[in-house]
Amino acid sequence: MGLMRYSTGAALAAVLLAGSAHGQTASAPAAPQASAAGAPNPAAGDGPATARPAPQFEMADGIVATVNDKIITGFDLRQQMLMLIASSQVQPTEQNLPAIQQAALNRLIEQRLKAQEITKFESLKVTDQEIDEEIAQMARQAGVTPAAYMEFLQQGGIQPNAFRESLRTEIGWGQLVPGRFNSRARPSTLQVDQEVRRLNDAAAQPQYLIGEIYIEAARVGGQEAAMNGARQLVQQIIQGAPFQAVAQQFSSAPSASARVPGDAGWVVKGTVQPALQTIFDQLQPGQLSNPIAVDGGVYIIYMRDKRDGAATSLVSLRQLMVELPETASEADLAAATRTLEGLRQGLNCDNILSQARATQGVIGADLGESDVANLAPQFQQFARTGEIGSVSTPIRTPLGLHLVAVCGRRVGGPEAPNRQQVEGRLRSQNLAVLERRYLRDLRSDALIEFK
Repeated sequence: MGLMRYSTGAALAAVLLAGSAHGQTASAPAAPQASAAGAPNPAAGDGPATARPAPQFEMADGIVATVNDKIITGFDLRQQMLMLIASSQVQPTEQNLPAIQQAALNRLIEQRLKAQEITKFESLKVTDQEIDEEIAQMARQAGVTPAAYMEFLQQGGIQPNAFRESLRTEIGWGQLVPGRFNSRARPSTLQVDQEVRRLNDAAAQPQYLIGEIYIEAARVGGQEAAMNGARQLVQQIIQGAPFQAVAQQFSSAPSASARVPGDAGWVVKGTVQPALQTIFDQLQPGQLSNPIAVDGGVYIIYMRDKRDGAATSLVSLRQLMVELPETASEADLAAATRTLEGLRQGLNCDNILSQARATQGVIGADLGESDVANLAPQFQQFARTGEIGSVSTPIRTPLGLHLVAVCGRRVGGPEAPNRQQVEGRLRSQNLAVLERRYLRDLRSDALIEFK
């Protein structure tokens, strides 16, 4: 379920919430293009959903599988299927029921592994109060009381005890993973520098804001099963299932556990597989792709937005200044010039501010990072051409006489994240990778038998 603490319950809240994922207000085209299945249903989530009768499918209550001797029964599997159906708002049909059952069984196996791992940490105990608080929060988000929220789930066939135990496991797992891997997930300075540089270099390239669902073939029984399942999901999304809820429950991409499930963010042209790039170029904002086969699985892409590259030149400056009004005499200007020229030799970005503090009549300032186009006209030429670490000759402005040091330069875009945002994003990505590896290792070491 990813790193969102209570993703099962949070997604279930979406059943009652007004509004839908990824701006699903785009109008569906009259006829889909060859490359696109059209826009998601604009009516999805426009008001509180009404509870539907529990889907009718038969399942024996015997043992379905064991995970390290912990059993999964037909009842467990049915409950998990109902939760998945409710949270994704995918309507069960004869065609998609096998895929829903497989997804639910995978989820149950992972929950058993998570629950077994949680028991190894004595300090990690999820209380009934924590579960009650989370249900209350879901109910507030849905605009109903906790009792009404649970009644809604029961009307869909979901038993309170099964729902609460599912929540208990996900809450515990959501506490365990960050607590265990937080220090390892923190990106290095080099990682952050490289990512900032990559984003800045990409600022001039066309970019695509996408939502993604990735069906991993190995998890669903092969490439053909992945393609058939993806086709069913595309139809369900067009008919009204919210994209982010479907992504959270069915996608194997790291973005499934993002703050907005399925949100892959801005993707730069030329950085994805050719099959995906072709679809990116064809889709218009608001359109949903047909299934796209790639090595190892199948993608569904929702094109949220597009933009052309728009790079800007950013420069970091520091300065020394002698204040001089525009009416200053020639003698005063000459005296200020001699002072600054005398200081200029030996100045650099590291000592320019300390030299200012040590010199009477001189003011120092760190001007920070600015778009060259937004600088005072007198500074722009040197800001564009001066080498990093170089100091200008005296520059006259209406405020006085200045020495300007170029302390950094980069190309950036209008939406380029700052360093803190990059660091946070990398930490989240690293944590998601560590979580998937952790769960994969638990699964490979487990004794799993199907009955």
